[in-house]
Amino acid sequence: MSGVLLEAGGLVKTWQARGRQVAALKDVSLAVAPGETLGLVGRSGCGKSTLARVLTRLTPPQAGSIRFRGKDWLSLAGAGLRAERRHMQMVFQDPLAAFNPRSTVAGALADPLRLHRLVPRERRAARIGELLERVGLPAGYAARSILNLSGGQRQRVAIARALACEPSLVVLDEAVSALDVAVRSMILDLLVDLQRERGLAYIFVSHDLAAVKAVSHRIAVMEAGEIVETGPAETVVRNPQSQAAKDLVAAVPRLVREGP
Repeated sequence: MSGVLLEAGGLVKTWQARGRQVAALKDVSLAVAPGETLGLVGRSGCGKSTLARVLTRLTPPQAGSIRFRGKDWLSLAGAGLRAERRHMQMVFQDPLAAFNPRSTVAGALADPLRLHRLVPRERRAARIGELLERVGLPAGYAARSILNLSGGQRQRVAIARALACEPSLVVLDEAVSALDVAVRSMILDLLVDLQRERGLAYIFVSHDLAAVKAVSHRIAVMEAGEIVETGPAETVVRNPQSQAAKDLVAAVPRLVREGP
């Protein structure tokens, strides 16, 4: 995990709400190394999802810089942005909202392969089958409608769609929070396995400190639009310094009693 894959500095984002400006991000800086998982944790409304959307260029910041794979990420446009965008993918909390509900699984997975010209037309069906099998779904699911999948199955397809782009970094925004405990555990195990196999980096966004601790190398704690604490996952959980981190740990008391 040497070097820097993603580096953001001084990010600022404000929203207009009921006639006043609300600061969603206040001078936020962070870095992610290749193959690393940075857990981004905080209470609802602290700015986690806004930061995820700014980093993936779904929302523009008012100020700040982002470098990704050595390039000025915010200055890219047109063909240059399209070429680079496949290297940073995002998995959302609601997998159904992330898909065209009329699509089949094959259609959803074929889109990135076609748009980024990653696989020739005659090879796409085989590649879709490979992607499904890698996320624990039979290749035969390709013919199913997105609507006919369970929440956990849809989230696996969402991960497969991200993997189709052969990314360096995947941003997961509350990607397991809507799943039941058993399915959540399987998805977390899958993410760890994929990281080991492919050297993926993750930004894992969640309000659930237990889930964040399970997959993260480092944790950044957000409060009111700012990162108030960053450190190794075990250190932040066992010896939190900020009040925000202390509150999160106190909400999950079993974390402090777990062994190494």
